[in-house]
Amino acid sequence: MTPTDTPVFTAEDQRALLAMVERFAREVVAPQVPAWEAAGEFPRSIYRQAADLGLLGLGYPEALGGTPAPWSVRNAVMQTLSRVGGSGGFMASLFSHNIGLPPLMAHGTAELQARVVPAVLRGEAIAALGITEPGGGSDVASLRTTAKLDGDHYVVNGEKVFITSGMRCDWLTLAVRTGEQSKGATGISLLLVPCDTPGISRTRLDKMGWLCSDTAHLRFDNVRVPVALRLGEEGAGFRMIMANFNGERLAMSAIALGFAQACYDEALDWVRQRQTFGVPLIERQVIRHKLMDMQMRIQSTQAWVDALGARADAGEAGVPPPGRPKAEQPPWGAETLAQQGSVGANSDWVANVCLLKNHATQTMQFCADSAVQMLGGMGFMRGTVSERVYREVKVMMIGGGAEEIMKELAARQWNL
Repeated sequence: MTPTDTPVFTAEDQRALLAMVERFAREVVAPQVPAWEAAGEFPRSIYRQAADLGLLGLGYPEALGGTPAPWSVRNAVMQTLSRVGGSGGFMASLFSHNIGLPPLMAHGTAELQARVVPAVLRGEAIAALGITEPGGGSDVASLRTTAKLDGDHYVVNGEKVFITSGMRCDWLTLAVRTGEQSKGATGISLLLVPCDTPGISRTRLDKMGWLCSDTAHLRFDNVRVPVALRLGEEGAGFRMIMANFNGERLAMSAIALGFAQACYDEALDWVRQRQTFGVPLIERQVIRHKLMDMQMRIQSTQAWVDALGARADAGEAGVPPPGRPKAEQPPWGAETLAQQGSVGANSDWVANVCLLKNHATQTMQFCADSAVQMLGGMGFMRGTVSERVYREVKVMMIGGGAEEIMKELAARQWNL
């Protein structure tokens, strides 16, 4: 979608939307998070509630049941849900379709989009993304799950790990190696796999945080997937995956910012009430300075999120259609690191998104640590937002591209 295709959200529209999002997070999400974490998931009915409010469809075409929306609006929604809802596990699972469906929207046929997307946006089906493998991690080009052609089907064998929504997803956008002799980035394709297909097995994974998000280890044993469910051309999957990461990282930055603000809010409320030696903690200079250190990081992250969201809305995050002449594409290197994130988007924008993700998650980490310190013993107790965010920050610093990978990708975008 180009910027001119997206309807204008007035300031009044955005205020009304964010007020609705805040009510949903405050009344429906936040009170139930402890119970959801104990259960290891939240009810599927919550997907339908969020869909009825239009949250699942933000950024998708009206023809498929969505609401076209610019990045500025989507980032604000994610930030508000994180700040008020206070659960990374909830955010990860509720919006797993936002990393699973974009390749379908960019490269799938209209018929396949109509078959899959509306049910997901109505909250009736769950979509997820299957990239990471036990031996691969951030090195997407080394994936080993194979899909061998057999008539009009691919036969898939292999495994994926750390898959968000993996235990109950209905559709999985799956990265596979289709080239018989392919190596590295060549020969990788994307398949849209119905998760009730015979041969798929799922194992739940226990985690440090994101406790109400189901995370799975998936195994594929001679899983037959129709060729018609391949997204785009065979062998073009690596470029699709790399382009998909850019949007994921921008959204993660807005979410991390929301969690940093949640920690600040909880800490500020606590130090205004908690008294030591006869006076509220807020009267202590060291406490006020801790709060200001948090605000410095929050405000700088907010400015960066807003700036890159505006640049994305202006078209700098665009990805060229398949078949664009190689001479018009950004330079490619032989190594995975040289290729990640460089596909079709403004290189400076991509570099900034990589560094923003680091900055936003470091802001989240700093604010979680500071808040727990100010809450003292209470900050170590389950039930406080800061304790939960403190446990969840590491997955935000690793998922979507680890800090070290982000720095290297940014450096390569700037030809350093």
